[in-house]
Amino acid sequence: MKSSISFIYNLCLVVGDFLALVAAFIGAYVLRVSVSNDPFPHQIPATTYLGVFLTLLPFWIIIFALLGLYNNSIYEKRFAEFGRLAMGSFIGFLFVIFWNFVTVDPIFPAKLVPVYGLVLAFLFLVLFRTMARAVRTMLFRYNVGITHVLIVGNTQIAAELVASLSDSRQSGYKVLGVVGDKRRTITSNFVSFEEALEKIHGQPLHGIIQTELYADETRNQEILEYAQTHHISYRFVPGNTELFVGNIDVELFRSSVPVINVHQTALLGWGRVIKRLFDIMISALLIIIASPVMLVVGFANAIRNRGSVVFRQTRLTRYNHEFQTFKFQTVKRQYNGLTPEEAFTKMGKPELIKKYRDNGDYLADDPRYSAFSKFLRATSLDELPQLFNVIRGDISLVGPRALIPQELAIYKKRHAILSVKSGLTGLAQVSGRRNISFDERRKLDLFYVQNWSFWLDVVILFKTIRIVFDRTGAK
Repeated sequence: MKSSISFIYNLCLVVGDFLALVAAFIGAYVLRVSVSNDPFPHQIPATTYLGVFLTLLPFWIIIFALLGLYNNSIYEKRFAEFGRLAMGSFIGFLFVIFWNFVTVDPIFPAKLVPVYGLVLAFLFLVLFRTMARAVRTMLFRYNVGITHVLIVGNTQIAAELVASLSDSRQSGYKVLGVVGDKRRTITSNFVSFEEALEKIHGQPLHGIIQTELYADETRNQEILEYAQTHHISYRFVPGNTELFVGNIDVELFRSSVPVINVHQTALLGWGRVIKRLFDIMISALLIIIASPVMLVVGFANAIRNRGSVVFRQTRLTRYNHEFQTFKFQTVKRQYNGLTPEEAFTKMGKPELIKKYRDNGDYLADDPRYSAFSKFLRATSLDELPQLFNVIRGDISLVGPRALIPQELAIYKKRHAILSVKSGLTGLAQVSGRRNISFDERRKLDLFYVQNWSFWLDVVILFKTIRIVFDRTGAK
């Protein structure tokens, strides 16, 4: 009953990656030897060149495998996949260069050939992987490659799973039923695991997802043994899912008891060191580049706001630490330092409070800002002084949005968010900025905290640059 679809797809990826690399280094040879008129130092026949690379490329594929490029978990993570492809291509390139160094006879007709090969390899691999993903999704529409699963435990999590997997043409999954006493979903319900197996008999079963443990341990063991006996996948969703997010590792406690160690965030150890060094280097570079703009904006602010240039406000960062954030003054002087609720009340317009919050902390014609202030906010120029907060170590370039204590106090999971430094930009900002609600932004902040990676920081920074120039969601 074991599904062979994943194996077939993995095999196709291996073959496709191999062919993409072959095509890349053939293309590199053609570009340098056949197309270019420049002389080359080593007369290496095409057959010899290709023979050497056909021998070396299996080691390149092994590097891809070690990077997890043939694991099921990477299939739907496009940015992560492309990042690993770039890393794998570079490591493979270094391996080939090392081989050329240790061998007696050179394998490249010219020095530019491996450089061409590296660039073409990454481009061809990305193109192939994109086509493979598109073909896989297209086959779902014809019921090819669909994974059939049975959900055990009719909990709220089970209902959410059924909803998320309902469109098999997109998800690639089909839920055959839910085992549980209470009906929470529109999918077929079965009272017991035995009844489910009897009713779905004749249909292929590729996996079991258990969302709750039974008080009777023998029933849990029966389900696990069935999955193992019939060689189908088994997944368990813990009742308290919030315990099993972020950074998780299994260790032997007191050298004998296996325990699951759950950290609030994946940003630990060397990750924090690398992130801090990256913050210092990039923010220092940005301050140098942006210094003329900051001087102009500061001078204009001093004239318009009668000497008030920089706005300081107490905000929260890691471990509930309060700090003074720096921004160019945009709020009118009489409302400086006030929360939106306090400012609207002071101006005699308390009815704007609900409208402001219901509209995602935004008003099209917010009376607290002048036209120049709205320009600064729309272009994000008002955020530039926060680069000095990054240098000081108050915040990071990327992280959850630094909020004032009154705003964050209403969010019950604030302590999880405050397990890392707040950021100048973050996942919430590049996912809609002010176009999404307060709760949605905090959920994205929480996801970032629990799933941090250096590559995620890089992706968010590049998306921030695009959003600033496009003014996407800027208000």
